[in-house]
Amino acid sequence: MRERNWRSGLILLVLLAGSVITLFPIYMGVLNSFKTDGELLNDVLAAPASFQFSNYAAAIDKINFWRSLGNTAVIAAVGLLGIILFSSMAGYKLSRTPGRLSRFLFSLFILSMLIPFHSTMITLTKITRELHVQGSILGLGLIYIGLGVSFAIFLYHGFVKSIPRDLDEAAVMDGCGDFRLFFVVIFPLLLPITATNAILNLLWMWNDFLLPLLMLTDSDSYTLLLSTNMLFGQYGNNDWSGILASLVMAMLPVIIFYLLLQKYILNGIADGAVKG
Repeated sequence: MRERNWRSGLILLVLLAGSVITLFPIYMGVLNSFKTDGELLNDVLAAPASFQFSNYAAAIDKINFWRSLGNTAVIAAVGLLGIILFSSMAGYKLSRTPGRLSRFLFSLFILSMLIPFHSTMITLTKITRELHVQGSILGLGLIYIGLGVSFAIFLYHGFVKSIPRDLDEAAVMDGCGDFRLFFVVIFPLLLPITATNAILNLLWMWNDFLLPLLMLTDSDSYTLLLSTNMLFGQYGNNDWSGILASLVMAMLPVIIFYLLLQKYILNGIADGAVKG
């Protein structure tokens, strides 16, 4: 009993240390976003003499926050809807269809996850330019669908295995067609893994900087991170208070989204990845 308590205490200490290491940069960002530039450069760790809420008002104006937020939301919505729709259907079909062809197609999706984005980004940029979708926020959302479906199919494929085939057979006997079977019977049961996919892909798309930088050519279509990047001046003349305030505002929507769906993420990842 004492050894078990000692191990539990040690695990708790490790988890607490990991939490502190993870949350400390966020705490510093929020704390320093309320300082003047002089206070920030003088002592990063000190509390602000007075909370400068004007930093947030100035940042909203400088980066055109609401427009950038709308652009980011549209890109994320298009990407999420496409990834969830196509990958859920593909994962279900591949999981329920035995045979070499099904295993081969699933293996192709898995292998595509091993290809680093940096090795394809030049080709991708040229293709989008030739198709005249470079600079379009809707086009960027479609690109995210193509890049994100492989991992989502992997998770859906494993999760579907936990759903009894008897449900499929009973629905077919009741007269359900393929699409009705999937959307009425199967898809509601995929809620945990759907929430997991939504969270993981939203975090990826919301925080992505490189792909929007390559694809978006007009400042009116910039995402939150690209607009914040404009606050970095040449020769080290950076608006640090505005940058930190912008980053704090940029992370709030995705944190709220995560808190709403967090109860599904562990169940979804465990069932999807382990059974896959």
